[in-house]
Amino acid sequence: MSIEAMTANIVKKPLVILTGPTAAGKTKLSIALAKAIGGEIISADSMQVYRHMDIGSAKIRVEEMQGVCHHLIDILEPTEDFNVVLFQRLAFDAMEKIYTRGHIPILVGGTGFYIQAILYAIDFTKEGTDKTYREALEQIAKEQGNHVLHEKLRQVDPVSADAIHENNVKRVIRALEFYQETGEPISAHNETEHQKEAAFNACYFVLNEDRQVLYDRIEKRIDEMMNQGLLDEVRALKSAGCKRGMVSMQGLGYKEILDYLEGRCTLEEAISVLKRDTRHFAKRQLTWFRRERDVIWLEKEEFENDDDKILKAILQYLSEKGI
Repeated sequence: MSIEAMTANIVKKPLVILTGPTAAGKTKLSIALAKAIGGEIISADSMQVYRHMDIGSAKIRVEEMQGVCHHLIDILEPTEDFNVVLFQRLAFDAMEKIYTRGHIPILVGGTGFYIQAILYAIDFTKEGTDKTYREALEQIAKEQGNHVLHEKLRQVDPVSADAIHENNVKRVIRALEFYQETGEPISAHNETEHQKEAAFNACYFVLNEDRQVLYDRIEKRIDEMMNQGLLDEVRALKSAGCKRGMVSMQGLGYKEILDYLEGRCTLEEAISVLKRDTRHFAKRQLTWFRRERDVIWLEKEEFENDDDKILKAILQYLSEKGI
């Protein structure tokens, strides 16, 4: 289905985006927001789509939803692939249903590229389909390592290389495939798409926390995940046949614990790496959001860390926007 067909019935309809770095407090605020405006939440998270991956993805529990309808959570098995193209299609499908019910979609999560794909209805139809080339790239990653593959991307598309971590092999390969197919860096294509006018009447909120407070929250969250049974969760996934190369097992919290279970490091080292990499991930998220246009920053310190005050400000912005 073309982008035009997917967006034909939803152009300039209302859309609320609530994002921010991991552990900033998006989940609780999103529930209050949805209840206040008659919204339904679409998860813009690359890991919460997977069943059986609850603790490491910080997935919202049913009792926390307070009756608010959530979409794109627990829809795939960990053995299945998930990418931005599939996310976009599923999110547009969910949005059509939400609009039909007279509700407002609220895109919540920290995956900036997913949000961008919806807001600007990015056209991914130029994606390459040469499986031979893809398989060759996968072989390079397997035999020579992720770093070598990542360097191939840096040679043709340094902007994408800076934006995509070398361990995100799927995205590295997708970017190389795009260049192979079109002769154009995917970063340039995405920037062109990004310069288009937003496809919706949208408010794009970024919830942010003081850097040190955020880092402390990240460390505390990971300690809580371990206490809640993250080790057993990853062990069960491994026993069920989930392997390192799967998209699901590339998520923070899963690849690090898997390293421990495979004898690559001690548990203490795995937890230390997880905390470090999650801090780095939060920093990359903030860098992404700072590049975005028309973003409304919600600095929690400015609202005395009071969710009620933040919600009041959000509702004022939405009122001015006619949402």
